[in-house]
Amino acid sequence: MTGGDIAGLIAAGVFAVLVAFLAIPLIKLGRVFDETTLAIRDLSQNVTPLLEETTNTVAQTNHQLATLDTITTNVADVTGNVSAMVALVAATVGGPLIKLAGFSAGVRAAFRATKPRRGTK
Repeated sequence: MTGGDIAGLIAAGVFAVLVAFLAIPLIKLGRVFDETTLAIRDLSQNVTPLLEETTNTVAQTNHQLATLDTITTNVADVTGNVSAMVALVAATVGGPLIKLAGFSAGVRAAFRATKPRRGTK
């Protein structure tokens, strides 16, 4: 063996150690990629049912909001009808009641004027 052969063997040994040092991080990086792949697969399997549930919930909420809108419209109509009824009753009954109150106040005043007072003769 010559000096060049020994130098070549040393260079090959150093290169083998360098490859070994570089292989360890590459192996760890490969494991990280494997774990990332598994995490993404689990996430995609769990997200699909969650999205379906969310879609169903939104659809049911929209249905309930449509029902609530119908109820609100009906309540607004009833409120308008009650308001009109109150105005009609006030106009129909209010005028005669005021006249009746005025008439009864006049009759009461007339009776007081015709009655003799107790202390006078």
